[in-house]
Amino acid sequence: MKPIEKKFFDTFTDFQCLILAHMNKGDINGITASHYNIIEFILRKKGSTGKEIATALKISPAAVSKQLKTLINNDFITQEQDKADRRKFRLNVTEKGKFVVENSETFRKKITQQTMAILSPAELDHFNDLLSKILSEIKL
Repeated sequence: MKPIEKKFFDTFTDFQCLILAHMNKGDINGITASHYNIIEFILRKKGSTGKEIATALKISPAAVSKQLKTLINNDFITQEQDKADRRKFRLNVTEKGKFVVENSETFRKKITQQTMAILSPAELDHFNDLLSKILSEIKL
């Protein structure tokens, strides 16, 4: 590994550890990005159905169903049969689910504010360009 690659690896590992430490502190182990997006969607659109989530988030209904089962079993969301159409189940976020989103929002705002205080406007612009490039190219 070249010295610059080693330096980047070490720095980026520290950055990842900062984020993971925050997630562990918030007791949100096991929450994936997909879980988070589903919880956040249901918070915005209370009483959503699995089909609505699949359509909005462009995820297959089968994948959404699997994610919902995990979220229900771990008490992040609840499921209630629709009174008008018993074939549908309406989803709502529990207090535990709300905590995940609120805690993440607080952390994102805090890290964003601190980053903006550390970097100059030109550095922020360059950093934004680099992050955009990385996000457009990374495939997980």
